[in-house]
Amino acid sequence: MSTVVMHNVVSVDGFIADANDQVGPLFDWYFNGDVPLTPGEMDEPSMGAFKVSQASYDYVRAAWDSIGAMVIGRHLFDITNGWEGKPPAGEHVVVVTHRPKPDGWHPEASYHFVDDVTQAIAKAKELAGERTVAVAAGDVGGQAFALGLVDEVAMDVAPVVLGSGKPYFGPVDAQHLLDDPHTVIQGTRVLHLRYRVRRPGAPHADTSVPESL
Repeated sequence: MSTVVMHNVVSVDGFIADANDQVGPLFDWYFNGDVPLTPGEMDEPSMGAFKVSQASYDYVRAAWDSIGAMVIGRHLFDITNGWEGKPPAGEHVVVVTHRPKPDGWHPEASYHFVDDVTQAIAKAKELAGERTVAVAAGDVGGQAFALGLVDEVAMDVAPVVLGSGKPYFGPVDAQHLLDDPHTVIQGTRVLHLRYRVRRPGAPHADTSVPESL
């Protein structure tokens, strides 16, 4: 059974972008190191490609390689043009939208357009098999989280205060408990955190020292 992980880079005050979808210094850590980090099917770093610290590389590379399918919203699909049919991680993408796939858009790509968050997660889990389902934080991720469909929350916390913008948890407006982080890794200008979502009535997870450098 695959694990559903909600993920994004996030500011200290909880935003994944400003109101105009600009990430500003949130992504600076992707470019301040010495180790090339290539997404998707890229074998060699291209001009302007990511270069991160060794600590971030070890964490992010393993996380990306574990992903079998991604779940994103139509807004992210539109602003990235679906990464031209080559997702940054995994082989499959499920887009939550009420609109169909654009006519003629990369017919070879394993992109699936679904108009319901629950069905989107189910489809992604089917496609991912034993691998991880990565859900983009924000509106769609927040809906999946509120529905109890997310197993873990992963945050790359940048030391930035945006003041306003698009919240990591999107429309969530009720209290939810997470376990203590089981992964705490300090990179350069970023802190990688990963929490398991505590289910109602479930026993507390162990309080052993989290994985860290």
